[in-house]
Amino acid sequence: MSMTPATPTQLKTKAEAAYAEQFESALAGLPGAADARRAAFGRFTAQGLPHRRLEEWKYTDLRAAVKEALPPAPAARAAVAANEVTAALGPLAVIDGPRLVFIDGHFSAEHSVASAIAGLSIATLANAAGASAPAGDVPATVALNHAFASDGAVVEVMAGAKPTGSLVIVFLSTAVRPATITTRNIIIVGADAAASVVEVHAQIGTASTHTNTSTKLQIGDRAVVDHAKVIIGASGAIHLANWDVSIGTDALYRPAQLTPSCGLARHDVNVTLNGRNGKLDFSGIALGRGSDHIDTTMVIHHVAPGCESRELFKTILDGNARAVFQGKVIVDKDAQKTDGKQMAKALMLSPNAEFDSKPELEIYADDVACGHGSTCAEIDPDLIFYCRSRGIPEAQARALLLESFVGDAIDMTDRPDIRRAFTEIAQAWLTHKSA
Repeated sequence: MSMTPATPTQLKTKAEAAYAEQFESALAGLPGAADARRAAFGRFTAQGLPHRRLEEWKYTDLRAAVKEALPPAPAARAAVAANEVTAALGPLAVIDGPRLVFIDGHFSAEHSVASAIAGLSIATLANAAGASAPAGDVPATVALNHAFASDGAVVEVMAGAKPTGSLVIVFLSTAVRPATITTRNIIIVGADAAASVVEVHAQIGTASTHTNTSTKLQIGDRAVVDHAKVIIGASGAIHLANWDVSIGTDALYRPAQLTPSCGLARHDVNVTLNGRNGKLDFSGIALGRGSDHIDTTMVIHHVAPGCESRELFKTILDGNARAVFQGKVIVDKDAQKTDGKQMAKALMLSPNAEFDSKPELEIYADDVACGHGSTCAEIDPDLIFYCRSRGIPEAQARALLLESFVGDAIDMTDRPDIRRAFTEIAQAWLTHKSA
């Protein structure tokens, strides 16, 4: 008698089962085509929450971290005063330009400032045609995003347009009760255009929040784009983010990320240099304390020849905080004359902190200049002694050294107003840690 072995089936976790129930309940109230959302959720169901057996998730076991699926945030939200929005933005509130505000995942016209600007088209995902495009072959967290996204920004910068100021996209959680906020942005920058986008995720209150946000950015030939992102006041939350970026011929993309103490954060960044002589200048700063877990996993894909990519990530960790940097640079066989450099540096303020760094190069071309590096160290006591010998108190000396450590990453941000805001936010965190 022969027996056919059973096909192993991955048991659903409590959270995965709850997502299925929530999706059926929420579908009728979500914008866009229901069939597209069902296809996206089917993709998520086939994969489940990512876990440590997957190489790209080995340091961040989301299946274990997400104990329960918080319900989607309702459209009927608590009233938010204008001064609360301003306070939540902190130093970023003074940045000049149009502002789109989404409260608990839904557009708030009351708090937005989006006057007509020549060459700039701004809409919301809830009102945009084709908002819920099929997910296709995407990772589980992105498929979940496409299935549940309630709103987001749909922006087009017309060819040749160069609007002044920055477009500030604010995602604010009122955190009245534990909830999941799912948003999706689509940004298209035309040829020869220039744009600056600031993406802010802020929180009012202390209730648990799960955020799943996705941004798709298409940069046309010879365009210049600055793209900054910061998380404010989201301690103890779970923040899942995905950037999918395409860079055209002779285009320049300057992204910057600042993540100060946000519970568990996972930044998935996928950048493809599709056109000749495209350029990427990426800077990132992670500041963790307590039990924070900050994971930046990025893939830089050089498809066209003559492109240049630079990635600089700085991390400071205290307490039991953990940070992860996984950076892969792929150079296709036709991407000759590629120039790629990647560096990740961490400063440890506690013996219990942990930094996992995994830089990778996957090169199929033979005429390239690529390299990567990673360092991890404590504050040099000799530098503290040097400062103290010149009359600088120890706490101030530590603050100066910490600020200097992250300063070059902040300085990669080209726009002075964003640079000042990042500096103030980082200084507030660093001053606390040096006290």
